[in-house]
Amino acid sequence: MKTRLSMLAGAGALFALSPLALALNVPGPVVDNQWLAAHLNEVTVLDVRPSQKSFTGAPEFETDKKSGKKLIVGIGGHIDGAVPVDNKKVRVTRKIEGLELKGMIPERADFEKLARSWGATSNRPIVIVSAGIDPMDFNDAARLFWQFKVYGEDNIAVLNGGTAGWITAGKQISHAPVAPATGNWTSRSDRSAQFMATSQDVAKAQASQSDQLIDARSSSFYLGLDRSGAATTAGHIDGAKNLYTAMMSTDQHGQPATLYGSATYSDMFVMSGLNPRAASITYCNTGHQASGVWFVMTQIMGNHKVRLYDGSLHEWTHEKRPTVTARLTR
Repeated sequence: MKTRLSMLAGAGALFALSPLALALNVPGPVVDNQWLAAHLNEVTVLDVRPSQKSFTGAPEFETDKKSGKKLIVGIGGHIDGAVPVDNKKVRVTRKIEGLELKGMIPERADFEKLARSWGATSNRPIVIVSAGIDPMDFNDAARLFWQFKVYGEDNIAVLNGGTAGWITAGKQISHAPVAPATGNWTSRSDRSAQFMATSQDVAKAQASQSDQLIDARSSSFYLGLDRSGAATTAGHIDGAKNLYTAMMSTDQHGQPATLYGSATYSDMFVMSGLNPRAASITYCNTGHQASGVWFVMTQIMGNHKVRLYDGSLHEWTHEKRPTVTARLTR
């Protein structure tokens, strides 16, 4: 008996030291600077920002005339070891139901290749970092996060405040170019049905009111006073309510754009005539801005009955489906 117990204890010790047992997991879908700094050598950091030119540049600051406080107005450099992700290549053009649609999620095999080109590795946490200067920057991180989730990745998080927050916190940055080694990341599953809505899903929700439709664009787009070139007509999907994705992050000049707490978001949704706990479909012009609202509802508020309409109004209007606009008079 003693020998058997010793063998079991030895096996337990070996398991405890195995890579699987020691694998790091993100503490949640959002991490802060302190956590990332403590685990920087154990994660893959993907830096997605509007312009990759600033990746090796220097941050820009200005001094507030009244307070004398140093304000960040432009990012430059990157978190040491971070891999640059070209935001223009995160989404692709795909042919769906005979229509050529831009800005769509890549097919599973194609996304695997992309993730590997960024150095993403299986069984290693991924932290996505946006620019963090403007509230709209968060959508870059949320969209990439959503695509990883669709294809089965759960050990993933975004950095609150992005690169701007890292810099203002006094953390070390690098200006060196980065050429990542090819990773071996593999999609564990295809959860499109769970996280993604189709035009048919939206039409069904519209007719039966089974899911609330959330338009994540600015009010001018929602009302039809302005129109994106991605859509053939202006306005919004009938029955949808408006909650602008820029409201999902703070907006203070010279300060990093950071996320609010769950209670604040709950108030935002209720005051916008939305139920934060209801089954929902988020959309925008091309499925990019809608990812910010999707992230907040699912990852921060814990509503797992929310899908993102990837094609959004780009697909909806090219399919000749109707929209609602305010009457324009002069």
